Amino acid sequence: MNENPRNLLPVSTVAPSRQHLLWLLLPLVVLAAAVLWLLQSDPLRGFNNGAPPVENLSVERTVLDQDGLRMLVRAGGSEPMTIAQVQVDAAYWQFRQEPAGTISRGDTAWVALPFPWVLGEAHKVTFVTNTGATFDHEIPVAVPTPKASLGALVSQGILGAFVGILPVAIGLLCYPALRGAGRGTMTFLLAMTVGLLAFLLVDTMIEALEFANQSAAIFQGSVMVVLVAAASFLALVAVGRRHGSPTGLALATYIALGIGLHNFGEGLAIGAAFAAGAAGLGTFLVLGFALHNITEGIGIAAPILKIRPKLVHFVGLTLLAGGPAVLGIWLGSLAVAPHWTAIALAIGAGAIAQVIVEVTALLAKDGNRGDYAQVLSPTAFGGIAAGLAFMYVTAMLVKI
Repeated sequence: MNENPRNLLPVSTVAPSRQHLLWLLLPLVVLAAAVLWLLQSDPLRGFNNGAPPVENLSVERTVLDQDGLRMLVRAGGSEPMTIAQVQVDAAYWQFRQEPAGTISRGDTAWVALPFPWVLGEAHKVTFVTNTGATFDHEIPVAVPTPKASLGALVSQGILGAFVGILPVAIGLLCYPALRGAGRGTMTFLLAMTVGLLAFLLVDTMIEALEFANQSAAIFQGSVMVVLVAAASFLALVAVGRRHGSPTGLALATYIALGIGLHNFGEGLAIGAAFAAGAAGLGTFLVLGFALHNITEGIGIAAPILKIRPKLVHFVGLTLLAGGPAVLGIWLGSLAVAPHWTAIALAIGAGAIAQVIVEVTALLAKDGNRGDYAQVLSPTAFGGIAAGLAFMYVTAMLVKI
């Protein structure tokens, strides 16, 4: 006698699922009841000793133009706050706030002053709240904030191509000369790639934390950077290992992606520095950036020395690694908020960490014994040291 297999299932298989749903809802109900009681009974009023609420104010954007000074501020304290007065260089100025009134926790507002800023000089802005708390903001060098125009975008694009695309292309041009390399040279090049990526990882994390410290306290900058970097790393590992460890062109693409995300964050920082007048553009600085990034192209070429990619692949790898520098400078020149730069750099750090893992795995796989003994060989140590040393020395040319 044939029976429907579904009829053989025990009746209790449906009931537990509903019970589990009810048990999941129970904690939420208890939490909602506790919050409602807390709001209605206000048991914390006994702790109120008359002290003012904790306030925090950060400036995310600064615009200097013919109308004066405009700043985008974000409130990050425990309670809504009100800006009562604004000083510039120790003198009080009339100001206009949009939207007017109290700024809620986590919200932003534009503060405009008809201040006659002086080109090339430093200015100090002090915000005074209605509780008497003060928050300072430094303008290191007053310069007009760049406006989006075709000429400005072209100039910034040329700069981004020179510091991002050109050096990567020069590094990839070494591919024909390196293609006939023996096992020892291959080990050295892969290890050098690990070294330069390790430097980029440390440098990127430090820069991300610096921008995180400039962001509003509500974003919890340091924690945000670590969580975003970890999420980026895990996501890229999951994607990259869908079909096993990436090798060849796939690994080169991941290296180019990691370097590209790093260059995007660097571009944001460069554009923001120029927009704020914190850096002067000089030939030596641009050449330093180009020299610093040449090794990145060699690192991208290392995993594909045993195959023959097409020309379009080289073009794609170059644009993937260097092109984001152009986009970063464009966005950074429009004064992107510090927390966005920190997030971009953190994503780049996670991508670089993923590439380090994959290149190290490839380096071990190329060993005679197929284990990590190859990573501990003198040749590998020499390559890692060479990559670290080159990136460290050339970084001296671009630190301002």
